[in-house]
Amino acid sequence: MKIYCLLFYLLLLPLMAGANPVDRLLERLEKGASSRFVTERVAAEKDFFELSARKGKVVVRGNTYVNIAAGVHYYLKHYLHQQVAWNNFRIQLPDHLPLPEQVERHETDLQLRYDFNYCTHSYSMAFWDWERWEQEIDWMALHGINLPLAVTGTECVWFNVLKKLGYSREEIDAFIAGPGFLAWWLMNNLEGWGGPNPDSWYARQEALQKKIVARMRELDMHPVFAGYSGMVPNNAREKLHLDVADPGTWCGYRRPAFLQPTDARFGEIADLYYKEMTRLYGKADYYSMDPFHEGGSVQGVDLQASGEAILKAMRRANPKAVWVAQAWQACPHQKMIEALPKGSLLVLDLFAENLPQWGDPASPWCRKQGFMGHDWTYCMLLNYGGNVGLHGAMQQVVDGYFKARQSEFATSMRGVGMTPEGIENNPVMYELLTELPWHNEPFKVEEWLKEYVTSRYGDYNPTLYEAWLKLAHSIYAAPFGSYQQGTHESIFCARPSDKAYQVSSWSCMQDYYDPQQVIQAAEQFASVRTAFDGHPNYDYDLVDLTRQATAERGRLVYKVMQSALAAGEKSLFAQASERFMQLLLQQDSLLATRPEFRLDTWVNRAEAIGRTPEEKAHYRFNAKVQITTWGNRLAAEDGGLRDYAHKEWNGLLSQLYAKRWRTYIDQKLRYWDAPDEPSIDWFALDEQWLRLN
Repeated sequence: MKIYCLLFYLLLLPLMAGANPVDRLLERLEKGASSRFVTERVAAEKDFFELSARKGKVVVRGNTYVNIAAGVHYYLKHYLHQQVAWNNFRIQLPDHLPLPEQVERHETDLQLRYDFNYCTHSYSMAFWDWERWEQEIDWMALHGINLPLAVTGTECVWFNVLKKLGYSREEIDAFIAGPGFLAWWLMNNLEGWGGPNPDSWYARQEALQKKIVARMRELDMHPVFAGYSGMVPNNAREKLHLDVADPGTWCGYRRPAFLQPTDARFGEIADLYYKEMTRLYGKADYYSMDPFHEGGSVQGVDLQASGEAILKAMRRANPKAVWVAQAWQACPHQKMIEALPKGSLLVLDLFAENLPQWGDPASPWCRKQGFMGHDWTYCMLLNYGGNVGLHGAMQQVVDGYFKARQSEFATSMRGVGMTPEGIENNPVMYELLTELPWHNEPFKVEEWLKEYVTSRYGDYNPTLYEAWLKLAHSIYAAPFGSYQQGTHESIFCARPSDKAYQVSSWSCMQDYYDPQQVIQAAEQFASVRTAFDGHPNYDYDLVDLTRQATAERGRLVYKVMQSALAAGEKSLFAQASERFMQLLLQQDSLLATRPEFRLDTWVNRAEAIGRTPEEKAHYRFNAKVQITTWGNRLAAEDGGLRDYAHKEWNGLLSQLYAKRWRTYIDQKLRYWDAPDEPSIDWFALDEQWLRLN
């Protein structure tokens, strides 16, 4: 038997040795797919992928496995009209693959293609298992991403570091946040909220991160780890006798303290952190650090010394490592980065599609000196809070990218990035952005959409194209320089009032498009259902676009409710209110047809992590509180966090949003002629839903 096993292994060895990670990716897309392609990695000065044919097979070559995967997806989209998407991770190869008639080569001198915001790891990925992470890494590879933020399991590093510093389990639990809020803890915004986490959580996250990082590296990606930015627990002054600065509060939460770079133990604690990070996950070539993120006070802090200390500690861990910083509001502070050597810092221009900081004089957020010669990437933020809704600035993304490429700051531009707070939405915008590095000349989205429609739905259709043109010229034409945070929020999700408009506190919404264009596009889309019904991308988009059109109708009906209130027309208000509620519940029923738009998909994924009833309750609470009140009463109401991560989802519409609106409507009718109308404690209503199983 041993001899047979040995012979079997020796026969398989050549096949195993010849297989590469892209071949295995192809097998995950469709069993047997790798035998239909030849994938080859070859050295080159520029990033490239190349398509050709050999002995009846499609040959895809590239200088990295990520670029080969991008070439595979290019072939799938442009030769087979199949697009791998978040709603569809499978392909169906025909019996005979069309072969390239000549060598087709695509190159780019932008070697970095970044992915993820810290927030993405909480708003979208908080409860992902390895199966879902494996799909996402495949998606990234197929879209050419080679610089992903990989911060899963960073809490395990901190847990061990704090133990070595003498912290008790109770003190550690008070510092590390829960699964739904780890992003804001890592960005030094809060401590402990959503915790404490059980031992099984830490074991799970460590094992998961090791798989994530191994797969990323296998595909020639460079995972970006969370570096040490000076964060210490608030009690570090008393417990460890450290010299710390107080960055203040964030939305009602007290921020962690900031360890002064002049403290003798700064280097010691930073080295302890990197040693533990390296022990668990290896060394990284890139470390992300954002001290004083989103308004953190820098009073009493020597910013230049802080920047130098942070960089010095990182480079003791890895002398060739690069510091990755998010350009958001005032960060990174100029004084913190101006003295750093060139090549040591990569700045992500986080909201470049709308409020660029790279030096565009037309932008309200323009930094006249750009990033002072430091490397940077042109990023698209697009989504806030993981909110559901169509949104984007199609032509502006293209024009802004090429404007940057042709500017005086282009010499330090190193790539593009996707920095959304939540993913699995607006796939058209991510296809557009990830294709930009492979385009040498500016282009019009009207032409690009012809290819998109063909690859997205398997065949070109003029009706679908016309629908997309309507969308491109309306809801996907967000104005440059606007502070609007993502989608035009659905009125169904808003906290009811006589003047309800936006849902989250900081959305800065404005009416920049005609809702009738969206409604008409949805009607056009539905008109070809007979021809495309059953196609996974069409089915998803049909629901998403119908959802958007229903939300637009809901807002129009709400305006009738407002007019009836102003005119004192009780009967009209009652009629319009009933129509509004019908639309809201109709929306709930529509979204029940897709797992991507269901509350139970999110909650069940969270509960599945738990091993005991107590653990399941812990994860369920994190999942539900994040998408509703977000925080405690102080943070939700005074801090403005309530409904920031609202979701237009089946289950949430019928269970919570409908209850809100019914409570509001019934009270209006009950107190129509009364001189005083009692106030409604909306937080208490939301929290009551939170506590229900």
